[in-house]
Amino acid sequence: QPPRCVSERSLSPLTYPREPSQLCHQKDPKMNYKLISLVAACFAVGSTAALALTNDEHKAEMEKVEATAKADKKACAAMKDNARDICKAEAKGREKIAKAELEQRFKPSPKNEADVKSAKANATYDVAKEKCEDQKGAAQATCKKEAKAAHESAKADMKAEKKAEKAVPAKAANANKG
Repeated sequence: QPPRCVSERSLSPLTYPREPSQLCHQKDPKMNYKLISLVAACFAVGSTAALALTNDEHKAEMEKVEATAKADKKACAAMKDNARDICKAEAKGREKIAKAELEQRFKPSPKNEADVKSAKANATYDVAKEKCEDQKGAAQATCKKEAKAAHESAKADMKAEKKAEKAVPAKAANANKG
């Protein structure tokens, strides 16, 4: 026979049930929503705070990025012709991406996140253009057109993503009105 369910309201200190399972739990549907909201808010605030850098950490990381970029560019000096240009484009791209990612870690925001994506797209495009320089004539023109098309596609994807992000809060606001 299952244990009898006892309401918390009917309990006195002398009649408290021996087993926690004997308590009847009345569910409040709003309570689940509040709990989920509280947990989500704590997670969002905690994860952002955990990832954000202090001013000193940001400065130290920026110095590392600049030192790495300087070393990368110095390594390109030993190369010749277009290989050097490609190496420089790759080094410059890595530096811009690293700086954008560092800013996103220092001050997380949608704008800085977009800047990271933009830096990656621009770096890829710049390197692709330099690689096209190895080719001649129609092959070079085709290569540059393909690189430009890929870059334009990446930019269009970023714009669509930005538009979708703006649409989601608007839909949520409209849903809360009704």
